[in-house]
Amino acid sequence: QVQLVESGGGLVQPGGSLRLSCAASGSIFSISAMGWYRQAPGKQRELVAVITRGGSTNYADSVKGRFTIPRDNAKNTVYLQMNSLKSEDTGVYYCNARLYDERTYWGQGTQVTVSS
Repeated sequence: QVQLVESGGGLVQPGGSLRLSCAASGSIFSISAMGWYRQAPGKQRELVAVITRGGSTNYADSVKGRFTIPRDNAKNTVYLQMNSLKSEDTGVYYCNARLYDERTYWGQGTQVTVSS
């Protein structure tokens, strides 16, 4: 079992920055990768960024060059640093943990609204 607790969402103006946090607990040594997904109203959930245990990262084309996914291993926490935010980045952001046995866990979601 893995528990994920997210924080850091909110309202930000276009062009602004926001950092989301996802703290993992439980069977953290079973985690092979952690990532962030988002879901805009009326749309399917989509991958935003992922980082593997080995440190490899992957980003959606729409966020490359604007978002990064740093982590703090000592705190078992993954972040999503979002810069140059656009209105189309608005949505509910979910933290995800994938285990080596392919089970996945989700956080509760945090709302990000980019609006003037």
